Amino acid sequence: MKLVAVSAGLSTPSSTRLLADRLAEAVHGELAPQGLDVQIQVVELRELAVAVANNLVTGFPPPPLAAAIDAVTGATGLIAVTPVFTASCSGLFKSFFDLIDPQALTGKPVLIAATGGSARHSLVLEHALRPLFSYLRAAVVPTAVYAASEDWGSGGDAYTEGLPARIRRAGAELAALMAARPDEEAPEDDVTALERQLSDLRFD
Repeated sequence: MKLVAVSAGLSTPSSTRLLADRLAEAVHGELAPQGLDVQIQVVELRELAVAVANNLVTGFPPPPLAAAIDAVTGATGLIAVTPVFTASCSGLFKSFFDLIDPQALTGKPVLIAATGGSARHSLVLEHALRPLFSYLRAAVVPTAVYAASEDWGSGGDAYTEGLPARIRRAGAELAALMAARPDEEAPEDDVTALERQLSDLRFD
């Protein structure tokens, strides 16, 4: 199975990319002990910014952008991470997902996450990202992860408190949906099965 993480961070190094990597590691850590072969690919939107803008105008993606879109639509599970700009997801993040066919993510397990300078912007996950992927009919896991600047040094461990615990919980939820997803199912059957899995998820 293939896990794709989309990072819309603009700087190098990027806290957005760091969060994407940590989430991917958490998902892999849940799936690997089950004997599942997981391939991880990270799509850095910063490297595709010009191609995304040109595609919006011309309607034709150059090969690197087409490959990124194919990776996202062909993934078993998806992690989508954006920095918060002006109380919403970044324009680059939204523009990239505007290029994806509205039916292509139907039933796909998705973990949403965001980074920002202040915890006050955490509601962007529920006000911007969750509605976006719900519109695309993706199966969005219950736990969304927001990382403010202060969260990175807040301490705690992966099972008790803070950002590490949220990463672990979200990763476990995405892993559960990926493990339950038969790749050969038709999208309409797939989304029904995943909706049942979402309603049954409990990570107390």
